[in-house]
Amino acid sequence: MAEALAKSAAPGFKFPLAGNSAIISRCKGALSMSTKPQLPERSSRVAGGPTALDGLLVVDFTRVVAGPACTQTLADFGARVIKIENPDGGDDTRAYEHAETGGESAAYLSLNRNKRGIALDLAVPEAREIALDLIRKADVVVENFSSGVMKKFGLDYEAVAPLNSRLVYCSISAYGRTGPFASRPGFDPITQAESGFMSLNGFADGPPVRTGPPIVDIATGMTACNAILLALLARDRFGRGQHVEVALFDIAMAMTSFYGMAYLINGENPGRFGNSPSGSPTVGVYEASDGPLYMACANDRLYRRLVVEVLNRPDLITDPQFATRKARSENKELLRAAIAEVFASDTLENWMAKMKLANIPVGYLRTVEEGFNAPEARDRHRLSRIPHPTADWVPNIETPISMSLTGAIDPVAAPLLGEHTENVLRDTLGYDQRRITELTQRGVFGSGKPSV
Repeated sequence: MAEALAKSAAPGFKFPLAGNSAIISRCKGALSMSTKPQLPERSSRVAGGPTALDGLLVVDFTRVVAGPACTQTLADFGARVIKIENPDGGDDTRAYEHAETGGESAAYLSLNRNKRGIALDLAVPEAREIALDLIRKADVVVENFSSGVMKKFGLDYEAVAPLNSRLVYCSISAYGRTGPFASRPGFDPITQAESGFMSLNGFADGPPVRTGPPIVDIATGMTACNAILLALLARDRFGRGQHVEVALFDIAMAMTSFYGMAYLINGENPGRFGNSPSGSPTVGVYEASDGPLYMACANDRLYRRLVVEVLNRPDLITDPQFATRKARSENKELLRAAIAEVFASDTLENWMAKMKLANIPVGYLRTVEEGFNAPEARDRHRLSRIPHPTADWVPNIETPISMSLTGAIDPVAAPLLGEHTENVLRDTLGYDQRRITELTQRGVFGSGKPSV
C-alpha cells in the first residue's frame, strides 16, 4: 500500500516507507507524517536571458538579517554583490543554531544566496584600501554596522562620496545614523517592543508576543532594497548618487499600519485580538472534528454565504443579535460559540470543500512541515536544491518575486568565508599575484591564504 501511494504521489514529497505496515494519509492539505520534502534540482533559466540589475556592482558590508536580506534580493536579479566579511568568523549568522549543513547555518544560507564572498580584516590599512578600491567602482554600498564603525575605518558616506559621485550608499541601523539614539544598539525584538508593534500581537488575556520570524528585520531589508532602487532611478535622472537610510524602529512603527493610524485618529490605545483582528467572530481559528482551520469571513456578503450556504444556520442572519455587523460585534462571544459548535460537528475536509464551493476565504492551519510539503509549495515551485562546495547541495527557498522579462538568475549557494577573495581581487580590481601575495603576508585576509 505504501509503495503504491509513494509511486502515485506528486514530485516533491518524500515518503519514509516501512513495508506494508506503513500508513500514509493526507491531513490539512499536506502529509500527516514527520518528513522533510524531497527537493527537486532546479531547472536553469533561459540561457542569455536579461536580468533587471545586470552590470550593477554592490559592495556589501552587511551581516545578520536586515542587510543581507536586502543585498540578496539585489543579487537574485543580476547585481554583482561582493560580500565583505571579517576573516575571524565572518557573518554572525554562520554560527546560528537553527540547523547546519556543510558547516554553514540555515540562517546564513537563507540570506546570502548569489553573492561573492571576500574576507578582509579592516583593522589592517591595506584591507581598507581594498575596500576603497571596490567602492570607487561600485554602484551601491550597503552597511549595517553599529554607529561609528564605518567612520572609524574611513568608509562612511562622507568619506567615500567624493571618490564616486554616482554612488548610492545605504545605511541600515536600529535608530538611524543621526540624533540622540544613533549610538544605541538595537535588534528586531527590541524595536518590536518599543514601537508598539509587539503590543498588537498575542491574545487579550496574555502578554505581548514577538513574531516568530524576525519580521522587522526582514521588512527593513525589503525597504532598504526599495530605497536603493529608488536612488538608482533618481541617479538616472539627476546624474548623481545619494545616501539613503532605513531604521528598524521606523519600520516597526510603520508596520503598526491602520492600528497606529486609528490611535492617531481616536486616541484609543489598540489592544491584542489573537487570531481575530478587532475581535471579529468570523475571522480566526476554528476546530473541525479532526483539526483546525483559519477563516477570514470579514464582510456582510461573505458572512451571509457562510451561515446560509455552509453552516446551514440562517437564524444567524435573521436573529437581531446577529443581523448587522454592529450587532455581531456586540454579541461576538455568543456568535463565536454558535459557529464553533457547528464546525465541531463535521470533519476538516468536508468543511474545506463546502467553504471553497461557497468561495469563503479559508485555509488549513499548517505547521512549517505541512506548509513546505503542501501542494501550493510544490505546484508553485517554491523549493529546490542547489549545489554547494562542502555540502554537495543545500536547500533553496525561491525568491518570491516573479518577472516575465528579467527573471531571477539561477541561484548559487551562499559563499564560504572568503571563498572568492582572490578571484575578486584579480577580476574586479586587477591585482596581480605578486600584490595578492604581499597583502596575504600583511594579514589583510586573516591568517589563511585567500580563496580562489
